[in-house]
Amino acid sequence: MDGLLRRRGHGLQRLLRVDGEPVHVGVVQPARDRVVVAARAASEAAAREGIERMRFALGVDDDLREFHDAFRGDPFIGRAVRAHPELRVRRRPFAWEVLFAAVTEQLIELQRAMAIQRRMIAALGYRCAATGLRDAPLPAAVAGAAPAHLAACGLAPKRALTLRRAGRELASGRVTLRGERWAADARRLRSISGIGRWTLEMTALHGLGRYDHVPAGDLGYLELIGRLTTGDPRAHADEDEVRGFFARYGAWQGLAGEFLRLAASTGRLVTADAARAPARPGTRSSARPPRSAAA
Repeated sequence: MDGLLRRRGHGLQRLLRVDGEPVHVGVVQPARDRVVVAARAASEAAAREGIERMRFALGVDDDLREFHDAFRGDPFIGRAVRAHPELRVRRRPFAWEVLFAAVTEQLIELQRAMAIQRRMIAALGYRCAATGLRDAPLPAAVAGAAPAHLAACGLAPKRALTLRRAGRELASGRVTLRGERWAADARRLRSISGIGRWTLEMTALHGLGRYDHVPAGDLGYLELIGRLTTGDPRAHADEDEVRGFFARYGAWQGLAGEFLRLAASTGRLVTADAARAPARPGTRSSARPPRSAAA
């Protein structure tokens, strides 16, 4: 929706920058169980890094067998897990892009947030004249932008300051948004006014691939868990109730959340009362689930 990832024919295209070097990445799926990612750049090292970044974003190399073995019989998400073993969490090639997006999406409608992001990408990002593809603004570009410039893109003044401070932390190297330093990075980012738990959990899940994080304060989850646990379509859970629900999925909470959304969108959502009801003998839910072959 922000215009960075483009569909071209039967494939996807994305422009990245690796250490400032433009990398044009293309993705095709010639078969259901095969994904091909190729890149074009001035140096082989940058092209290889671009391929790795895009494969991470797509999640095609993640081995999810443990998750499928554990939860394909789950009363809440099991049907969706069995029906859609190909589902992956949507991620970004660089965790900064998730943090950048999450700050703009706080407390406003998604369509409005996307419009703000597109304007900031056009104003501060990088555009390849040959392809028309764009890359997101780098942290240094956001850190160096005047608050009024960001606000002119539609960002609330307080969030403009938040985003500039976050960009400054990354541009200086004080925050790296790397997996091994996430705990320290999260503490430093949390000290910035306007960055709370939801923003950090979005960054961890969609930027770093941390399946053990779920953005429990997300309005979609507050509504979904409220409806699921009470049976009332208008009910809202609180953040603690959302965390309590997903605690059953342990290190896989973030992925379980994506399957729960899918279950709701495809009519496979089971309420808590129905999940507690004993299964009828001989039904699929009463049998021991077979081993999943998903990877």
